[in-house]
Amino acid sequence: MAGGLHGEARAVHEGILRRQSARESSARTYARALPIVPVRARGLTIEGADGRRYLDCLSGAGTLALGHNHPVVLEAIRGVLDSGAPLSVLDLATPVKDAFITELFRTLPPGLADRARVQFCGPAGTDAVEAALKLVRAATGRTGILAFTGAYHGMTAGALAASGGARDLQVARLPYPQDYRCPFGVGGPHGAELAARWTESLLDDPKSGVPLPAGMILEPVQGEGGVIPGPDDWLRRMRQLTADRSIPLIADEIQTGVGRTGAFWAVDHSGVSPDVMVLSKAIGGSLPLAVIVYRDDLDVWPPGAHAGTFRGNQLAMAAGTATLIHVRENGLAERAAALGSRMLDQLGELADTFACVGEVRGRGLMIGVEMVDPEGTGAEPDDHRPMPTGPEPARTPRRAAPELAAAVQRECLQRGLIVELGGRHSAVVRLLPPLTISDEQAAAVLDRLADAVAAVARTHGEHDPHRSRHHDSAQHAG
Repeated sequence: MAGGLHGEARAVHEGILRRQSARESSARTYARALPIVPVRARGLTIEGADGRRYLDCLSGAGTLALGHNHPVVLEAIRGVLDSGAPLSVLDLATPVKDAFITELFRTLPPGLADRARVQFCGPAGTDAVEAALKLVRAATGRTGILAFTGAYHGMTAGALAASGGARDLQVARLPYPQDYRCPFGVGGPHGAELAARWTESLLDDPKSGVPLPAGMILEPVQGEGGVIPGPDDWLRRMRQLTADRSIPLIADEIQTGVGRTGAFWAVDHSGVSPDVMVLSKAIGGSLPLAVIVYRDDLDVWPPGAHAGTFRGNQLAMAAGTATLIHVRENGLAERAAALGSRMLDQLGELADTFACVGEVRGRGLMIGVEMVDPEGTGAEPDDHRPMPTGPEPARTPRRAAPELAAAVQRECLQRGLIVELGGRHSAVVRLLPPLTISDEQAAAVLDRLADAVAAVARTHGEHDPHRSRHHDSAQHAG
């Protein structure tokens, strides 16, 4: 009988996947790499239609701060449903919205909280990015935008133009500091200083070709760019550079917000107060919600300058309020900082053990493992340019290996672990577990990921990982 039930479940699972493939857009992404059919979920765990259980470290691309179906979220949603309150109210005032704004403002950086305004946008983060760009252009009378290499801000036209994959140059692009693939070949504080100097020169050089912009938009930690934390000193430098030149600073906290990086907002690590914050994902408590919060002196646009039919989603506001309160009252940001640090330390052993792991990096519970060619030497085969020298040793990262990252993702799925891919060449295995993950669950996630990496390393001939790593150990000692 058990075999029959399993066969029936498998048939349901395969039938749904087959119909999806036949009927849904070829633009679908997660469904291709993760051929599962979720039917039940709680916390970190998802159960598929085929009866298999998975540990979900995708979390709706960071949307589920409290995991799936957290009791406080469900209670908040049921409370609105049972009250008879309207579910969609455009931009009318409601008790539900008032409670959400009050709690949101309670969490804001000190320099913004006392003089903040909020605009509710369409339900996706990209809608909020569009609103932020419109806002600073209206407030400054200027049009240009400064953005960064590796950025990801959404899929609408303006957001894409400010992202790293833009096809047409509409936005001035600045270097984002990082260690492993530093654009200046040095990494560390010196690399971040060079990136800051480049930005300062671009702004102050009358022949740079970049007029004074309407704003600068940055992610405190680049997510889709490969889980790259912006150094705190560099973020403070960007804040000072923009403030000195009356350039509004826009912090995209869509994925980094609500405790994800070990602080309530990722800008809190550096003590920076941006002029505009772009918020979505976790602030809706798993439901669609997006807002921008900005300084009151930027609030110059006329009625109707930005709108959206679904900006009055009462269920999302109630779920978001419950999430914000739960994260704050239970110290989940601090918990993410401590647990994330331990997870990074343990995952660092993979980089010391396997040549196919280039770097492990992240902040809080936003973690990335970059997969590289274990036999590569870093630069392209015909690229013999000398590396720059400076206060820190030059770095020669190995070539990104997206095929190995995809293989790790498949091996993880076979072991009941759901992970995301990102980075410049989709070569970074990403972990975005809910902030409620337990120590035991974190250990299970790390065990499954390490086992998956080891399996991929064996498949690709890395029989003696310590020996193959030896010649390249200098780059990690730095």
